[in-house]
Amino acid sequence: MLPYERFDAWRAAHELVLDVYRATNGFPPPEKYGLTIQARRAAFSVAANIAEGSAKRGPREFRRYLDISIGSLSELAYTMQLARDLGLLTNEDWSRIDEWRNKTGKLVSGLCKKLRPTNPPRNSLHQGQ
Repeated sequence: MLPYERFDAWRAAHELVLDVYRATNGFPPPEKYGLTIQARRAAFSVAANIAEGSAKRGPREFRRYLDISIGSLSELAYTMQLARDLGLLTNEDWSRIDEWRNKTGKLVSGLCKKLRPTNPPRNSLHQGQ
């Protein structure tokens, strides 16, 4: 098992990527370089940043990559909303992807919280008190 595979957040993100790829397979050819690629890149970015961040030195760097993943989840949410509103994505596909996106977001946020320092640096004004 690769180091990032131990994280529930990465496993959920991977399922999200797979689901987005399946759902966008039915998009029309003119969208190949539009919404299809944008949705896939955003979904891929979520999982890839978790994987890359887990290999960095220290929790601070990892949290930075998790933050990028959270941004990519927001980008994906809008991309899928637009696809649904344009009639490119069925309500069923939208609901399933949105559930994975919400689950992944909660897991990534939870992982980010776990990586926060337990004793944040004290403000110099309060030192010695």
